[in-house]
Amino acid sequence: MAFEKSLKTTIKVKEIMSSPVITGSPGDSILSIAKKMNNGKVSSIVIMDHGDVVGIVTDGDIIRKVTGENLLPSNVKAIDVMSRPMLKIKAESTVMEAAKMMRKYNIKRLGVEYKKDLVGMISLSDIVEVIPEIMEIISEKTSILTSKGQRRRNFISGYCDNCGEWSDFLSEMDGKFICEECRGEGKT
Repeated sequence: MAFEKSLKTTIKVKEIMSSPVITGSPGDSILSIAKKMNNGKVSSIVIMDHGDVVGIVTDGDIIRKVTGENLLPSNVKAIDVMSRPMLKIKAESTVMEAAKMMRKYNIKRLGVEYKKDLVGMISLSDIVEVIPEIMEIISEKTSILTSKGQRRRNFISGYCDNCGEWSDFLSEMDGKFICEECRGEGKT
């Protein structure tokens, strides 16, 4: 078995998501949306229309599109400032997949979907909260492998420049950091 396969730390999105989802309607005023955010202690409200997700209003949307434009929140509707579409990720996806998706689309939160239903939200701050736990687990697993003499040389952790997968056993080859699998050392 490849070293990185034995070190996979798979925390699922469903384990750290926020639920239930707080929703609003396209015609709600930004004042009403802001009050829902404040009362729910959340930084976004999912905008629904006839049971369908049509967008999301974030605290950033309110700052940039309402406050930053010196508009009166009671006169601005959610539909006028919401971001479309709201991107979603499956509840069974890993936290790493969520982080990659957020980085790819330069966003801070995703809707969490289970059987095509919106069941929660995951934010960048949710992910940041579990990083210490992930690092501790990786450290413990690495120590176990090292004590068993399975680690043969100095490696670094990160994303493989060849396949894009996370590995705790990257090695530099021709100026690229390559995982054990791509180096051909992970074959059993």
